[in-house]
Amino acid sequence: MAKKNHHDSNSSTKIFVLDTSVILYDHEAVNSFQEHDVAVPILVLEELDNFKNGNDTRNFEARNFIRLIDQASKNNLINKWFPLKKNSLGKFKVVLDEHPKKINAEKLFGDAKFDNRILNAALYLKEENPKRKVVLVSKDICLRLKAKSLNLHAEDYETGKIKNADELYTGRTEILYFDLKVMSRLENNEKINAAELAIPVINSNHFFILKNKKKSVIAFYNNSDKSIRKVNNHPVFNIIPRNAEQSFAIDALLNTDIKLVTIQGNAGTGKTLLALACALEQRKDFRQIYITRPIVPLSNKDIGFLPGDVKQKVDPYMAPIWDNLKFIREQFNDDEKMQFKIDELIRTEKIQIAPLAFIRGRTITKIYFIVDEAQNLTPHEIKTIISRAGENTKIVFTGDIYQIDTPYLDSESNGLSYLIENAKNHPLYAHITLQKGERSELANLATDLL
Repeated sequence: MAKKNHHDSNSSTKIFVLDTSVILYDHEAVNSFQEHDVAVPILVLEELDNFKNGNDTRNFEARNFIRLIDQASKNNLINKWFPLKKNSLGKFKVVLDEHPKKINAEKLFGDAKFDNRILNAALYLKEENPKRKVVLVSKDICLRLKAKSLNLHAEDYETGKIKNADELYTGRTEILYFDLKVMSRLENNEKINAAELAIPVINSNHFFILKNKKKSVIAFYNNSDKSIRKVNNHPVFNIIPRNAEQSFAIDALLNTDIKLVTIQGNAGTGKTLLALACALEQRKDFRQIYITRPIVPLSNKDIGFLPGDVKQKVDPYMAPIWDNLKFIREQFNDDEKMQFKIDELIRTEKIQIAPLAFIRGRTITKIYFIVDEAQNLTPHEIKTIISRAGENTKIVFTGDIYQIDTPYLDSESNGLSYLIENAKNHPLYAHITLQKGERSELANLATDLL
């Protein structure tokens, strides 16, 4: 019979068992469970040891977690319960490679996978603490399902996860039967106090499509001074907006009062193209234009497996950005002087295109910084990037929250969704969701029908 733990007396608190995927998602996860206790199987430390070398975000998460536990443990034995912080109600321990007596996951599923030994650690704690609820926390759906098949509670790591991706803030509202007189005032470029208008109460920078019969006006609500103004439909760097949402995106990207912009939308809606065109339009206002995207290795192989030097290794991942830059350059086929300027910007690295890992540790000062495919970032990565912003910097995140290539992220737990949900009411922030594909009719067919 398993010995009763000294925590059994407080059966209202739970024991959460974290697997490796949670720590690689957020190294501070151990501090997210309030008064409850947190345990980590020794196998997780072994896996983190394999992740600690490298420049990828998961390598930094692994190293930071190891340092956190090392600093918190001090003179404590980590296989015994101890508080991570002085005022912490919950305690922490590392569970050794224990074998439960009742249900053994390694005997059921085999002993070739670390996951089954992690399951055994959680099952052992359940036997050791019969009066307490033991919960396995994992970003791995299959591991959670296996746990539930063994009568072990399992759940996703909820910190940094939004409630419903389908109800995510879009940044725009359409109003029908709007006052024609007000629409005329807006068309004449008059800035109007929003208190005078019949618009919903908004606590964020927001875009409106105002309609009455056949008349339509697109407008921007400035939450700082509570005013509303017309949004222009002008081209930017020879890129003409094809719908209201694209005009909204351009307006936010060119607005000098907006320092943080997110653009979410399906493939072919023009997210990256608009961000790049607006950056080029404002090239004289910034020291550098930096365009980047997270590298998501194919078949779980790192870029080190690819042939060539660093540039040759990363170029395949940066190809979509180069394609957009090439498209913009083609808009100036009749203007050799402008084409030369664009080439010169690249040659002098005024425009720099590089993987996200290459900017770690830098302070981003007076830079127009575009992060493409931001849905493949964790909330912690998004926070790290924004925290690097220096004076006179503008940061733009683009992505599609339904097209995620990173394991253990989904439409509700990725960094882009997290940023949209949590930044929407900030005066320096604006967001727009692009819905209409403009790449081609064939691309729209794939989005709509397949």
